Amino acid sequence: MAQITLIEAVTQALSYEMHHDTDVICLGEDIGANGGVFRATNGLQQVFGKQRVIDTPLAESMIAGLSIGMSAQGLKPVAEFQFMGFSYPALDQIINHAVRLRNRTRGRLSCPIVFRTPYGAGIHAPEHHSESTEAIYAHTPGIRVVIPSSPARAYGLLLAAIRDPDPVIYLEPSRIYRAVKQEVPDDGIALPLDRCFILKAGFDITLVSWGASLTETLQVARELEAEGFSAEVIDVASIKPLDMETILNSVEKTGRCVIIHEAAQCCGVGAEIAAVLAEQALFFLKAPIKRVTGYDIAIPYLRLEQHHLPNTARIKAAALESLNP
Repeated sequence: MAQITLIEAVTQALSYEMHHDTDVICLGEDIGANGGVFRATNGLQQVFGKQRVIDTPLAESMIAGLSIGMSAQGLKPVAEFQFMGFSYPALDQIINHAVRLRNRTRGRLSCPIVFRTPYGAGIHAPEHHSESTEAIYAHTPGIRVVIPSSPARAYGLLLAAIRDPDPVIYLEPSRIYRAVKQEVPDDGIALPLDRCFILKAGFDITLVSWGASLTETLQVARELEAEGFSAEVIDVASIKPLDMETILNSVEKTGRCVIIHEAAQCCGVGAEIAAVLAEQALFFLKAPIKRVTGYDIAIPYLRLEQHHLPNTARIKAAALESLNP
């Protein structure tokens, strides 16, 4: 079996679901003839035709509105925004309509849409191309927010997102689109939504992260292991809703927690995790909860970008401070 990248796993999942469910429609800017800005939909229009892989105008609000209409009539649209920073014109349609349709109709209609978008830093582009504003969507009731961190999870979580009857924001970390390869069977088996994944078991400290930041988090776990500390690494994967049970169980075991994400610290998802831990695991804690995050500024680009992201030095320093209070 050939190994594939995260972006190729996205393509594989889209192709599988479109082959097996004729209600699945892809739409977005340049996704057809050009295969998308990162080539996530490369070749799909040639296989499934222009009626199922639709090139749209540069109009994110229109893309979201069309998707809502399609989903209300029984289709399963997968809409692509070229970058997370370009999704904001669609917020009106997403927040005021897509997420409310089930409640507004008292369950008569649902809204099975997946809004896909590359997100996060790492491609050294201006700030609208490198946004990590997942907390905007995580704060919105009625929607799931899913972030894969590997090719295998990208495949399984995207299948689950397309099959879910309610809206899903599917954030693809562009920094790791082609960073690693894995064998990913094209077997159509979905991974569970709303669940964390324990990537490494440990008993001294819990490291909680998601998306591209897991690359540095796992590296720090290996470095701590070499120094005699056992770190448990949790991939949150679905930041809305949060699987706090898995995180709480881990922190009750280790007594220490460092939360890592590249989004800004203020009102970030890490703050919600820390708040729940303070409410429900306070008496298990042996040290204060730590957060290692991006800074509360518009993300810089080019050479400054690397200083904005949580790096191994910052993560390790926080972990050692927690281990040696």
